[in-house]
Amino acid sequence: MAMFRVKYQTIEFGDVDIHVRILRDRQQFNDDQGKAEQLGISSAVWPIFGQVWPSGNVLAHYMFTYPLKKQRILEVGCGIGLSSLVLNHRHADITATDYHPEVAGFLEENTRLNENKAIPFVRTGWNDDQSNLGLFDLIIGSDILYEHEHVELLSEFINQHASPHCTIILVDPGRGHHARFSKKMASLGYEHSQHKPEDIDYLDEPFKGVILKYVR
Repeated sequence: MAMFRVKYQTIEFGDVDIHVRILRDRQQFNDDQGKAEQLGISSAVWPIFGQVWPSGNVLAHYMFTYPLKKQRILEVGCGIGLSSLVLNHRHADITATDYHPEVAGFLEENTRLNENKAIPFVRTGWNDDQSNLGLFDLIIGSDILYEHEHVELLSEFINQHASPHCTIILVDPGRGHHARFSKKMASLGYEHSQHKPEDIDYLDEPFKGVILKYVR
Protein backbone atom coordinates (compact mmCIF):
# COMPACT_ATOMS: atom_id res chain seq x y z
CA MET A 1 0.00 0.00 0.00
CA ALA A 2 1.37 3.41 -0.99
CA MET A 3 2.16 5.73 1.89
CA PHE A 4 3.08 9.40 2.05
CA ARG A 5 6.46 10.49 3.37
CA VAL A 6 6.88 12.89 6.29
CA LYS A 7 9.52 15.00 7.96
CA TYR A 8 9.85 16.70 11.33
CA GLN A 9 10.29 20.39 12.03
CA THR A 10 10.77 22.49 15.15
CA ILE A 11 9.38 26.03 15.21
CA GLU A 12 10.58 28.47 17.85
CA PHE A 13 8.27 30.82 19.74
CA GLY A 14 10.56 32.76 22.02
CA ASP A 15 12.01 30.13 24.34
CA VAL A 16 9.28 27.61 23.46
CA ASP A 17 9.77 24.92 20.81
CA ILE A 18 6.78 23.46 19.00
CA HIS A 19 7.50 20.21 17.16
CA VAL A 20 5.48 19.17 14.10
CA ARG A 21 5.34 16.21 11.79
CA ILE A 22 4.50 17.48 8.30
CA LEU A 23 4.46 16.09 4.77
CA ARG A 24 7.91 15.84 3.26
CA ASP A 25 6.90 17.97 0.26
CA ARG A 26 3.91 19.01 -1.84
CA GLN A 27 4.16 15.93 -4.05
CA GLN A 28 2.97 13.54 -1.35
CA PHE A 29 -0.38 11.81 -1.88
CA ASN A 30 -2.16 8.76 -0.54
CA ASP A 31 -5.87 8.07 -0.89
CA ASP A 32 -5.97 4.28 -1.21
CA GLN A 33 -9.34 4.09 0.54
CA GLY A 34 -10.83 6.90 -1.55
CA LYS A 35 -11.84 9.01 1.47
CA ALA A 36 -10.46 12.25 0.03
CA GLU A 37 -11.97 11.57 -3.39
CA GLN A 38 -15.39 11.06 -1.80
CA LEU A 39 -15.01 14.47 -0.13
CA GLY A 40 -14.08 16.14 -3.41
CA ILE A 41 -10.39 16.57 -2.52
CA SER A 42 -8.26 16.10 -5.63
CA SER A 43 -4.69 14.81 -5.72
CA ALA A 44 -3.52 18.36 -6.58
CA VAL A 45 -4.87 19.91 -3.37
CA TRP A 46 -4.50 16.83 -1.14
CA PRO A 47 -1.01 17.77 0.22
CA ILE A 48 -1.93 21.38 1.10
CA PHE A 49 -3.00 20.51 4.63
CA GLY A 50 0.36 18.99 5.51
CA GLN A 51 2.67 22.02 5.32
CA VAL A 52 3.41 24.98 7.58
CA TRP A 53 2.41 27.93 5.38
CA PRO A 54 3.50 31.54 6.02
CA SER A 55 -0.02 32.62 7.01
CA GLY A 56 -0.25 29.75 9.47
CA ASN A 57 3.11 30.71 10.93
CA VAL A 58 1.97 34.33 11.33
CA LEU A 59 -1.25 33.26 13.06
CA ALA A 60 0.59 30.90 15.39
CA HIS A 61 3.04 33.63 16.44
CA TYR A 62 0.14 36.02 16.94
CA MET A 63 -1.62 33.45 19.14
CA PHE A 64 1.56 32.87 21.15
CA THR A 65 1.25 36.35 22.68
CA TYR A 66 -2.50 36.90 22.29
CA PRO A 67 -4.20 37.78 25.61
CA LEU A 68 -6.16 34.76 26.76
CA LYS A 69 -9.16 34.85 29.04
CA LYS A 70 -11.54 31.99 29.69
CA GLN A 71 -12.43 31.83 26.01
CA ARG A 72 -13.66 28.86 24.07
CA ILE A 73 -11.54 28.95 20.90
CA LEU A 74 -12.11 27.39 17.48
CA GLU A 75 -9.52 27.03 14.72
CA VAL A 76 -11.19 26.76 11.31
CA GLY A 77 -9.39 24.95 8.48
CA CYS A 78 -6.54 24.12 10.84
CA GLY A 79 -4.43 22.06 8.42
CA ILE A 80 -1.33 20.97 10.30
CA GLY A 81 -2.73 22.81 13.33
CA LEU A 82 0.22 24.94 14.37
CA SER A 83 -1.92 27.62 16.04
CA SER A 84 -3.93 24.97 17.87
CA LEU A 85 -0.68 23.42 19.11
CA VAL A 86 0.53 26.81 20.37
CA LEU A 87 -2.76 27.53 22.13
CA ASN A 88 -2.81 24.03 23.57
CA HIS A 89 0.67 24.63 24.97
CA ARG A 90 -0.77 27.74 26.63
CA HIS A 91 -3.53 25.60 28.19
CA ALA A 92 -6.26 27.33 26.18
CA ASP A 93 -9.66 25.74 25.51
CA ILE A 94 -9.01 25.07 21.82
CA THR A 95 -11.00 22.96 19.34
CA ALA A 96 -9.66 22.35 15.82
CA THR A 97 -11.60 21.65 12.61
CA ASP A 98 -10.71 20.79 9.05
CA TYR A 99 -12.27 19.01 6.07
CA HIS A 100 -9.29 16.81 5.19
CA PRO A 101 -9.45 13.16 6.35
CA GLU A 102 -5.75 13.03 7.35
CA VAL A 103 -5.72 16.07 9.65
CA ALA A 104 -6.96 14.26 12.77
CA GLY A 105 -4.06 11.78 12.66
CA PHE A 106 -1.44 14.49 12.18
CA LEU A 107 -2.92 16.62 14.96
CA GLU A 108 -2.91 13.67 17.35
CA GLU A 109 0.70 12.84 16.53
CA ASN A 110 1.84 16.46 16.80
CA THR A 111 0.12 16.85 20.17
CA ARG A 112 1.96 13.74 21.35
CA LEU A 113 5.28 15.14 20.07
CA ASN A 114 4.77 18.22 22.24
CA GLU A 115 3.68 16.17 25.28
CA ASN A 116 0.47 18.13 25.69
CA LYS A 117 -3.15 17.11 26.25
CA ALA A 118 -5.26 15.95 23.33
CA ILE A 119 -6.85 18.67 21.20
CA PRO A 120 -10.55 18.12 20.43
CA PHE A 121 -10.94 17.79 16.67
CA VAL A 122 -14.00 17.68 14.43
CA ARG A 123 -13.80 16.89 10.72
CA THR A 124 -16.43 19.12 9.16
CA GLY A 125 -17.09 21.14 6.03
CA TRP A 126 -18.32 24.71 6.06
CA ASN A 127 -21.59 23.73 4.44
CA ASP A 128 -22.31 20.75 6.70
CA ASP A 129 -25.76 21.05 8.24
CA GLN A 130 -24.81 19.84 11.72
CA SER A 131 -21.29 19.87 13.13
CA ASN A 132 -22.40 19.92 16.81
CA LEU A 133 -19.52 22.25 17.62
CA GLY A 134 -21.51 24.75 19.65
CA LEU A 135 -20.53 28.40 20.14
CA PHE A 136 -17.08 29.99 20.57
CA ASP A 137 -15.71 33.26 21.95
CA LEU A 138 -12.68 33.39 19.63
CA ILE A 139 -12.53 31.93 16.11
CA ILE A 140 -9.23 31.85 14.20
CA GLY A 141 -7.95 30.73 10.81
CA SER A 142 -5.18 31.29 8.27
CA ASP A 143 -5.26 31.39 4.46
CA ILE A 144 -8.78 29.96 4.32
CA LEU A 145 -10.31 32.46 1.86
CA TYR A 146 -8.84 30.35 -0.91
CA GLU A 147 -11.61 30.48 -3.50
CA HIS A 148 -14.33 32.95 -4.51
CA GLU A 149 -17.10 30.75 -3.08
CA HIS A 150 -15.37 30.49 0.29
CA VAL A 151 -16.54 34.02 1.21
CA GLU A 152 -20.16 32.96 1.62
CA LEU A 153 -19.44 29.52 3.05
CA LEU A 154 -16.90 30.69 5.64
CA SER A 155 -18.86 33.73 6.81
CA GLU A 156 -21.98 31.63 7.38
CA PHE A 157 -20.00 28.87 9.14
CA ILE A 158 -18.30 31.37 11.44
CA ASN A 159 -21.54 33.15 12.21
CA GLN A 160 -23.17 29.82 13.01
CA HIS A 161 -20.54 29.10 15.68
CA ALA A 162 -19.87 32.60 17.04
CA SER A 163 -21.07 33.45 20.53
CA PRO A 164 -23.05 36.71 20.94
CA HIS A 165 -19.79 38.48 21.88
CA CYS A 166 -17.15 36.96 19.62
CA THR A 167 -13.80 37.90 18.08
CA ILE A 168 -12.66 36.44 14.77
CA ILE A 169 -8.99 36.63 13.74
CA LEU A 170 -7.93 35.53 10.26
CA VAL A 171 -4.56 35.82 8.56
CA ASP A 172 -4.98 36.37 4.84
CA PRO A 173 -2.00 36.30 2.43
CA GLY A 174 -3.79 38.49 -0.12
CA ARG A 175 -5.68 36.20 -2.47
CA GLY A 176 -8.14 38.98 -3.30
CA HIS A 177 -11.22 37.76 -1.42
CA HIS A 178 -11.01 39.41 1.99
CA ALA A 179 -12.68 42.70 0.94
CA ARG A 180 -15.85 40.82 -0.02
CA PHE A 181 -15.56 38.72 3.12
CA SER A 182 -15.28 41.82 5.31
CA LYS A 183 -18.35 43.31 3.64
CA LYS A 184 -20.27 40.10 4.30
CA MET A 185 -19.15 40.03 7.95
CA ALA A 186 -20.23 43.66 8.37
CA SER A 187 -23.70 42.70 7.10
CA LEU A 188 -23.80 40.06 9.84
CA GLY A 189 -23.08 42.67 12.52
CA TYR A 190 -19.29 42.48 12.96
CA GLU A 191 -16.93 45.46 13.20
CA HIS A 192 -13.85 45.03 11.03
CA SER A 193 -10.23 46.13 11.37
CA GLN A 194 -6.97 44.94 9.86
CA HIS A 195 -3.24 45.45 10.22
CA LYS A 196 0.07 44.16 8.94
CA PRO A 197 1.86 41.68 11.20
CA GLU A 198 4.93 42.98 13.02
CA ASP A 199 8.29 41.34 13.77
CA ILE A 200 8.06 38.61 11.13
CA ASP A 201 11.76 37.83 10.85
CA TYR A 202 10.85 34.17 11.48
CA LEU A 203 9.58 34.05 7.87
CA ASP A 204 11.95 33.33 4.99
CA GLU A 205 10.30 35.89 2.67
CA PRO A 206 8.41 39.19 3.05
CA PHE A 207 4.74 38.71 3.97
CA LYS A 208 2.27 40.67 1.84
CA GLY A 209 -0.84 39.67 3.78
CA VAL A 210 -2.79 41.13 6.69
CA ILE A 211 -4.32 40.12 9.99
CA LEU A 212 -8.09 40.58 9.81
CA LYS A 213 -10.13 41.11 12.97
CA TYR A 214 -13.90 41.05 13.35
CA VAL A 215 -15.68 41.79 16.62
CA ARG A 216 -19.30 41.49 17.65
